[in-house]
Amino acid sequence: MTLNKCDCSLDNHRKENNNILKSANLKATKKRMILLNCLRHSDAPLNAEEIYNILKQDININLSTVYRALSALTDADILVKQILSDGNNVYQINNKNHRHIITCKICNKISYVNICPINDVIDSVSKDTGYEITGHNLEFIGICPNCIEKIEEN
Repeated sequence: MTLNKCDCSLDNHRKENNNILKSANLKATKKRMILLNCLRHSDAPLNAEEIYNILKQDININLSTVYRALSALTDADILVKQILSDGNNVYQINNKNHRHIITCKICNKISYVNICPINDVIDSVSKDTGYEITGHNLEFIGICPNCIEKIEEN
């Protein structure tokens, strides 16, 4: 994945981020604000190390600080953490419109899937178990177009 530089001076979500943090009773620190913007402007969910590598381009930050911020933001339901089939965690903004992900099993590229193909399954599970389903995680695994092209060239 190509790392995007997050520019603090282009913070066009300051008010929104501040309100989200305030409603969760979290202090709106500069590092939390830039971390939220980093995820807002990412075209795929990111793991802690990817976030750290992006943020350290603009601010002095430790990997442990990134982990603590991700934990606090996840606990406050501001971020959604998804555990991938390889055991790694990725994070995305919890905008209440969940998106599933697809991971290339060759290059590990992660992309969003913008549909939820299991709504009927959720209804069935709810009826069968009596549970009110409040969420779910789904990861598709496949081979991305770039890797398919490389395979076909060989």
